[in-house]
Amino acid sequence: MNIIPTSIPDVLILEPKVFGDSRGFFIESFNARVFEKAAGFQPHFVQDNHSRSVRGVLRGLHYQIRNPQGKLLRVIGGEVYDVAVDMRRSSPTFKQAVGVLLSDENKRVLWIPPGFAHGFLVLSERVDFLYKTTAYYDAPSERAVRWDDPALNVAWPLEQLAGAALILSEKDKIAPTLDKADTFD
Repeated sequence: MNIIPTSIPDVLILEPKVFGDSRGFFIESFNARVFEKAAGFQPHFVQDNHSRSVRGVLRGLHYQIRNPQGKLLRVIGGEVYDVAVDMRRSSPTFKQAVGVLLSDENKRVLWIPPGFAHGFLVLSERVDFLYKTTAYYDAPSERAVRWDDPALNVAWPLEQLAGAALILSEKDKIAPTLDKADTFD
């Protein structure tokens, strides 16, 4: 497995080795020993999630203020532009964002540690998205920050929607900007 650093050192791209032939392929999407050697720590996952969305859906930017979740994300069908935003005020990368293309073709896996907001934009007709979390979902502590807040300067590839409408949940439409959002110390 190849570990690729991003512009935010805590966010990592994992590129698994693909073993393929005429029958199909095999990948090891996560290996605890390899991850610990590269990242210097071992996450403890407690929940697996699977979401399906259609072209133009933008989910995020979401996080939990209590019980913050680290997330290990991958796409098993389709393509997304995945974004992590540092919500830790004490961090040198506070309010910086990193975006990564995740798809069933590139088979990349993204690690987003606790203390980050997460979101994604669906670029394919449909996407199936899997992710592991290091904390359980906690509805009362769920927060969101506006996906298009200029203070975050996220370079969403909206031009790749090929005329499809942007689809947001009601929660995401009314999410506060960073200056009004809860953050981590």
